[in-house]
Amino acid sequence: MAKRGPDRYRHPFMARLRKAARIWGNPKAREIGERVLFAPEGDVFTIDPPAMFGRRAPVEIEIGAGKGEFIIERAAEFPDRNFIAVELSATITRVLAVRCGRAGLDNLRVVRMDARTLVNLMLPDASVSAFHIYYPDPWPKERHIKHRLFTPPLAASLFRTVEPGAIAYVATDVRDYAGEIFPMMLAAGFIRAVEAAPGAERTGFARKYVAAGKPVFSASFRRPHESKNS
Repeated sequence: MAKRGPDRYRHPFMARLRKAARIWGNPKAREIGERVLFAPEGDVFTIDPPAMFGRRAPVEIEIGAGKGEFIIERAAEFPDRNFIAVELSATITRVLAVRCGRAGLDNLRVVRMDARTLVNLMLPDASVSAFHIYYPDPWPKERHIKHRLFTPPLAASLFRTVEPGAIAYVATDVRDYAGEIFPMMLAAGFIRAVEAAPGAERTGFARKYVAAGKPVFSASFRRPHESKNS
């Protein structure tokens, strides 16, 4: 498997950084990206989907949306739902925003934020219809484990923020990481769902893995309509 963490793809990263700077430096492209890039107003940053979209509709969130290959397709497929693409890196977020803006979809927004902050602090209880979390960095080195997205508190917050009956979809290319994530989600109160994770083979990362014949480990986790935590 390709090396991950701070040293992963150093030279390709610099190339992406330069490309993103060129894209964002184009006034027309930047204007298109800013149409969908959600920015805070005032001193308090909150996530209020009805205000973001100007309507009430089921909300699906992709954490770590990358260049948006999956969420753009998903938003076009389900115009009656609202979609939020979340990224932390400013470089990736700018490319993502331009691509989402060019898609011309009224039901798609981009947010630059640490996903842990979003899920733990910004989202109301039972406000999300689906989470899509595909190929989070496994941070394989022992000293970097603290940077991993999935922790028991994060799984508990995912459970709190999804509606009863809603699903969190997860995929990774790392068997050992799947072996940690999946039991963590069950311990938080989720149950395994039969639905396939729709983005497990449709993200940019996934398409590379599948084309190379690498295994993908995916699962879907549903919040029961009645549960011990509800």
